Amino acid sequence: MPYTKLFEPGRIGSLELRNRIVMPAMGCSLAEVTGEPGPRMIKYYADRARGGAGMVITEITRVDDETGVGTPNQLSVTNTHVVGQISRLAETLHAYDTKLFIQLHHPGNQTPSRLIGGKQPVSASDVTCRVIGEQPRAMTTEEVEAMVKKFIFGAVIAQKAGADGVEIHAAHGYLVSQFLSPHTNKRTDKYGGSFEGRMRFVTEIIKGIQMMCGPRFPVGIRMNGSDYLEDGIDEADGIAQAKYFEALGVSYINVSCGTYDSGATIIEPNYFQEGWKRHLAHNIRAAVKIPVIAVCNIKHPAFAEEMLEAGDADFIGIARGHLADADWGNKAAAGEERLIRKCLGCMECFRILNDGLPLGCTLNPVMGREFEWGDEKLVKNGEGRTVAVVGAGPAGMQAALTLAKRGFKPVIFEASDKAGGTVNLAAVPPNKGMLCEFIDTQLAEMEKYGVEIRYSTPATAELIKETGAVGVFLAAGGKTIIPDLPGIEKAVTAEDVLAGKAEVKGSKVAVIGGGVTGLETAEFLSKDKQVCVVEMLDKVGGNLYPSVVMHLAQEIMKAGGTIAKGKQLQAVGEGTITVCDTKTNEVSEIAADTVVLAMGVRPDRTLEKELRAVYRNDLILVGDSLKGGQIYDALHSAHDRAFVFKAF
Repeated sequence: MPYTKLFEPGRIGSLELRNRIVMPAMGCSLAEVTGEPGPRMIKYYADRARGGAGMVITEITRVDDETGVGTPNQLSVTNTHVVGQISRLAETLHAYDTKLFIQLHHPGNQTPSRLIGGKQPVSASDVTCRVIGEQPRAMTTEEVEAMVKKFIFGAVIAQKAGADGVEIHAAHGYLVSQFLSPHTNKRTDKYGGSFEGRMRFVTEIIKGIQMMCGPRFPVGIRMNGSDYLEDGIDEADGIAQAKYFEALGVSYINVSCGTYDSGATIIEPNYFQEGWKRHLAHNIRAAVKIPVIAVCNIKHPAFAEEMLEAGDADFIGIARGHLADADWGNKAAAGEERLIRKCLGCMECFRILNDGLPLGCTLNPVMGREFEWGDEKLVKNGEGRTVAVVGAGPAGMQAALTLAKRGFKPVIFEASDKAGGTVNLAAVPPNKGMLCEFIDTQLAEMEKYGVEIRYSTPATAELIKETGAVGVFLAAGGKTIIPDLPGIEKAVTAEDVLAGKAEVKGSKVAVIGGGVTGLETAEFLSKDKQVCVVEMLDKVGGNLYPSVVMHLAQEIMKAGGTIAKGKQLQAVGEGTITVCDTKTNEVSEIAADTVVLAMGVRPDRTLEKELRAVYRNDLILVGDSLKGGQIYDALHSAHDRAFVFKAF
């Protein structure tokens, strides 16, 4: 369908934007150690500009080196030495007719002391962020006045470097937000107390930037429509603040919500619905006349169009959608919605970032690595040579896609009658429907590049040899781990449960394994069973993002289930299981009418010996055939190994 509203030009201040698609700020940690945007960051943003974003807002950009560090390798505007490289970033985006805004940021109490040289975090008051868990100190009046000047200086740097405008980050519980919110502002000086007092810090920043940069340099504000905290900014406060910002002369309002203490509302995991907070932007837009940007967990172009038609916003912020697919805008404009890799809400991007690494994405193996692994770097020497791929799961199809882009002719052998592998089962638990859309997108990619999939055709060395293949990618997945324990034959696997192949008897179920499969299977069963998750480690969820683990655990326990950590399965009996405490070695029993195994997978290398005899060094293992893991691991291993296969 044509998206008339989404692709009509729009105005912000004196600027005309080519469409209504904005890539809002997301921390990426791709800057150089000097705080400059180097080639990796420039390529990352350039790909989103080329891919259709009308405006790009940089990641949180530091205005203070002493207490204002938000992430490692963070973009900075604290020194004039960054001007040259920011100007290169601006020039690159301008070549695609994309506007560049620098987001000015200070984390306040939402940064750990380890990122700021061991110093105590600062804030409006000495209110501790529960997530960080470190008591901040209240800034003195003089320190607040000095911080105002740092924000202004950052804007001057941005303007000098050729940015089209700046955005003040006054949302998400960061420093400016800490002054705006009664939850964190307990001050009694001129920067606290009344509404006007709480607004004074940001007011001085805005007026200072306007004075130093002139009236034609746009200043936007990212603000909370609600903190989602009992004593924080509520929706009425958000509307009042928006009107105040309009009176100050800001060029646009970017409406978001939440703080670290209500963190799932900032960056929504998969259990939040698309558009769940659209009312926040809608109500603010109804109260002001300046442009409003809405960020709303948007995944589909049709939903973005509908929000514009409904008057929810003037511009649509596509955040993680731009991580999953840099070409989100161009594909929407071309009517190729099926080809858009749509964000799963898995939170892997921010789990990686919180580990101190540059941003990554489950569905986009190039994301954050565009400079080294982008399509422009592919060695296109396939020359139509056939490569066999065993398995039409995510890894097999990703390998085939990368090979096809290089000019090879992939042929996929799939033993079943459908693509997707175990992802089809992973999509069964609640809130996992986006996985089905991803498999559909991969199939659309296979169609676009003419990749042949031979369904219901188990691979053999003989069949593969008949294709004349010059190499084989083994992406046959993994086999469920079934431990050799007394009574284990009475247990069923999570895969068989989700596929509807195994009967779950009785009312009490023990799910063995508290990783992602175990927790999601337990949530799925909790609708009509009393479930106990048994995990031998001291925590559940593995590498899942904390807010996802918390949600799954809460859903299980809300339904009357339990989670037993530090317990190792010893035996399966009749109506019970025997477990051993990993610390005390105490043996106990847990009632269980059905035992479900979710202990992970080991690589399925059934064909390896047969294929290795023929292809030796040209047999490539990817996905779970290489090492058991998540979709992120499968897609990255498949892309990278196909990227270098016979490249030289």
